[in-house]
Amino acid sequence: MDDVTQPPVTLHPSIAPLSYLLGTWRGEGEGGFPTISSFSYGEELHFSALPGKPVISYTQKTWKLNSGEPMHAESGYWRPKSDGAIEVVISQSTGLVEVQKGTYNTQDKIIKLESEQVGNASKVRKINRVFELVNGKLCYVVQMGTNAIALQPHLKAVLKKV
Repeated sequence: MDDVTQPPVTLHPSIAPLSYLLGTWRGEGEGGFPTISSFSYGEELHFSALPGKPVISYTQKTWKLNSGEPMHAESGYWRPKSDGAIEVVISQSTGLVEVQKGTYNTQDKIIKLESEQVGNASKVRKINRVFELVNGKLCYVVQMGTNAIALQPHLKAVLKKV
C-alpha cells in the first residue's frame, strides 16, 4: 500500500490568530461553588479547524482523577472575527447550552467570553470563561452565576498540548 500524504488543512484567515489553540490539550483542574464540595479533575480539550471555514470545532471531556470515571463533556464552535471579537456556542452533556460573545487578544493570547444566553438551565444564569496561554500552557478560569448566587469562580485548569 502506498503512503499517501494528506494535503495541509487550509486555515480560513479569521482562524489564523487563534491557530495556537489547534490540537489536543490535557491537564488537571479544580472546581467548586458555594452549593457543592470542591473537586479535582482530569481534562482534555480538542480544537480543530474546519477546512476553509471561519470556525474552530471544540470538544471537552473531564474525568475523576482517582478512578478515571467520566464527569462532564461539552462541544461547540468558536467563530473568531477579524476585529478581535469572537462568538462561541457550547452544548454541555448536562443539557445546558451557552451562547457566548467575547474578545481575543492575539498579542497576549487571551480569550475572554461572556454568556449572552444560557439555555435549558433551571438555575444557571451566567457563565464567563477566560483562556490564556502562559509559558506554553493553556490556562482557564470559569465563573458561574445562578438565580441565588452572583457570578463567582467555579473551575480553573492548566493544560499542556499533547
